[in-house]
Amino acid sequence: MDTADILIKIRRIVRSVDIESKKIQKEYGVSIPQVLCLNFLHKSPNYQSTQAEIKNFLNLNSSTVSGIINRLEKKGLLARLPKYGDKRVVNIALTSAGDRLLGTIPSLLHEQLSEKLQKLDDSEIRKVEDSLDTLVTLLRIEHVKASPLITLDGDLEDINED
Repeated sequence: MDTADILIKIRRIVRSVDIESKKIQKEYGVSIPQVLCLNFLHKSPNYQSTQAEIKNFLNLNSSTVSGIINRLEKKGLLARLPKYGDKRVVNIALTSAGDRLLGTIPSLLHEQLSEKLQKLDDSEIRKVEDSLDTLVTLLRIEHVKASPLITLDGDLEDINED
């Protein structure tokens, strides 16, 4: 295989994520990280969580998560609720509007990939992981922080390293 073929395959993956991101933004008015935040709340007990738990799940810095929560709150898709008995703690809760929106958004690429990877046997998973490790090493990008969720930086506003 020519090295150009490898680059084309990588570009195809990146382009697919970009196309999905733009489509979700255009059709549903939310970014992929915002969808992931809403999904996290949907799966959380009582459809609620703290900002710190959302931050840890998304593996993003605090200011980025604050921006995501602010934008979703303005759209009425989630709400900030003071914790009963401790007004200093705020829970982030999914609203019925947010839940309805989630019901209309198709399965994201990272969810589809995760399901398909889980069906591979251990040797196939190891081959994929080894190949990706080789690419990361060749690009010398081991130090770059990343989430287990497939998004593009263009989806995020105000990206800062912690």
